[in-house]
Amino acid sequence: MSSAGDPTMSASTIVADTARGCHILKIDGYSHTKGIPTGQAIKSGQFTVGGHRWCIHYYPNGYSSDSADHVSFYLVLDEQLTKRVRVQLRIRFASLVTSKRLDPVSPSGNMWGYPKFIKREELERSEHLKNDAFTVRCDVVVINEIRTEVAATRSQFVVVPQSNLIHHLGDLLKSEKGADVVFEVGGVKFPAHRCVLAARSPVFSAELFGAMKEGDRDRGGGVRVGDMEARVFKALLSFVYTDSLPEIEEEDDQGAMFQHLLVAADRYDLGRLKLICEENLCAHIDVYSAPTMLAIAEQHGCHGLKKACIEFLSTPAHMVAAMLTSGDFSHLRRSCPAVWMELIRMSVAPVMTSLTSRNGTKRARVDAPGELVMRGS
Repeated sequence: MSSAGDPTMSASTIVADTARGCHILKIDGYSHTKGIPTGQAIKSGQFTVGGHRWCIHYYPNGYSSDSADHVSFYLVLDEQLTKRVRVQLRIRFASLVTSKRLDPVSPSGNMWGYPKFIKREELERSEHLKNDAFTVRCDVVVINEIRTEVAATRSQFVVVPQSNLIHHLGDLLKSEKGADVVFEVGGVKFPAHRCVLAARSPVFSAELFGAMKEGDRDRGGGVRVGDMEARVFKALLSFVYTDSLPEIEEEDDQGAMFQHLLVAADRYDLGRLKLICEENLCAHIDVYSAPTMLAIAEQHGCHGLKKACIEFLSTPAHMVAAMLTSGDFSHLRRSCPAVWMELIRMSVAPVMTSLTSRNGTKRARVDAPGELVMRGS
């Protein structure tokens, strides 16, 4: 029993019950959509978030006369509206790791979006438009319920902040305080901490505390890393310490960076980083990169990326364009002959038909080990 002088204490918590989802939309053949009048949209495939059906409306010439020189995107509730749905939305180019935030506009009760997502002339000058195609990512948060939970407990008056461990470890990496090993990569030196690296990667653990330990000590604690760029190793170290990727510089080729980083993640057995790279690479597949990405996926056990590449190349137009524009198929044939033969068996008939129609009287045949050869009639 409390004494007469003790105050009565109680607490409550406001809880927002949410559901999150993401939809990737690729606009393939952008130039052919520019003839659609202002105010008319092309619908994406349907997807589900928070128990509701949604689709994305793409307006190549803007949602209205106010946005006629822009590309517009809207998230639309693709079902009968029976009650108000609360939504948080972010649409950005899939090729961006980060982007400036725009406030979505809601012209009606069942759609939210960006009437002035980007000016058409700006899009056509940008790196986002490649091979007449670009890809956007739509992140949706549906707020299903907001409720209040009451608890009569004094512990509710003690507010425990979120963990800031990764910030402290990130500061440790930047300050180099207590660093006891130095990596040399491409002529650049990176001081680091053996215990942190060993705790995060079994490969680092074996290198720093296993058979390599004595050799490293003989060289003053330094480790030389070959076959890797300094910028890639720097991003790898940042992930090891903070469990997140640093912002990739705008001048860097993000697709190439994620390819190199995936190989590095596999080398050091960093499974989560490898999956992050694999997910990002799936949004960068085009006729130039597909052969290289397919080879990387096969060599490093990336089943999702492999499936995405094969699905992309199974379209005859993509396969023909890739074979006519990319020099990377020779590498795929040499390094992954089984995958090459699988790809040929899947697509050779429609590809031959398409090539024959493009080359008039030319005929195609397949030579071992799976080379596509064009012959005149």
